[in-house]
Amino acid sequence: MFSATAIGIDLGTANILVYTKEKGIIINEPSVVALDAKTRNVLAVGNEAKAMLGKAPDSIDVIRPLKDGVIADFDVTKELLTIIMQRAAKQLGSAFRKPNVMVCTPSGATTVERRAIHDAVKQGGAKTVHLIEETVAAAIGADLPISEPVASVIVDIGGGTTEVGIISFGGVVSSNTVKVAGDRMDEDIIHYVRKKYNVLIGEQTAENIKKEIGYAPVPHEAEYMDIRGRDILTGLPKNINLSSHETQEALKESLSAILECIRATLENCPAELSGDMVDQGVVISGGGALLKGMQEWLSKEISVPVHIAPHPLESVAIGTGLSLGMIKQLEKMSR
Repeated sequence: MFSATAIGIDLGTANILVYTKEKGIIINEPSVVALDAKTRNVLAVGNEAKAMLGKAPDSIDVIRPLKDGVIADFDVTKELLTIIMQRAAKQLGSAFRKPNVMVCTPSGATTVERRAIHDAVKQGGAKTVHLIEETVAAAIGADLPISEPVASVIVDIGGGTTEVGIISFGGVVSSNTVKVAGDRMDEDIIHYVRKKYNVLIGEQTAENIKKEIGYAPVPHEAEYMDIRGRDILTGLPKNINLSSHETQEALKESLSAILECIRATLENCPAELSGDMVDQGVVISGGGALLKGMQEWLSKEISVPVHIAPHPLESVAIGTGLSLGMIKQLEKMSR
């Protein structure tokens, strides 16, 4: 199996990451593609395409081919994967043959959606394709003891979905997915600023606000950020000064939906495993884990210790790569 290169792909709504055992994370780029509006030819992918978001002329369509963790545009996703795998080949040099690929799928993905992911990766240039549930991959990447008879609880807050899973003996005991994550938080900030200040801001600005002064519902000293947008009433540019207390207010609804998803998963946990949670706690990964105050707020709400994964943004990609060495073990456990 390992005569061919083995790579793990985290095909995320916000970012696409590629991991190899030898070199670690070799690609980490936004899942964004810029297309020629007439010919539909790919003009740019990744960082280059993301820089065009909200700034491109009518002749260029800048799209995200993945929505809520699954493929929304098959052809564009296939093109994206082909280019990403070509870039991986350049990084790995002459040793790169057609790779064996492990790619993650959301827990709630249907058979059709899983098939679409499988086919897109295969047509992108893979030799063999294996699928792994996102929660299992995140748990492996966060270094949790998933093959042991203890409850490993992982909360992966990505771009399109939040996945919550309880894993024991290598299998998922209880899991839930909610289509509320980083992208929804950005939308919340856009709506809040529009409603309160009559100012229109773009996705990139909203994402920067979230990263700089976004807070979970915890007490904190106010932080401020100057932002620019377009005044809806006059159509002219306008500056406003936004506080972290306002972003906290904007994010409240999305964070409540994520909390409900976590609670629903924990409620379905067998009694024998519930005790482990008090000792082991819950591990959060994904970009949402980096929201200020997230760890403190979750710990208070669910009354168990909450830890942040060692590399939250890369947990799923690392897990997909490492799981290639455990395929037989994982297949046995999932039977």
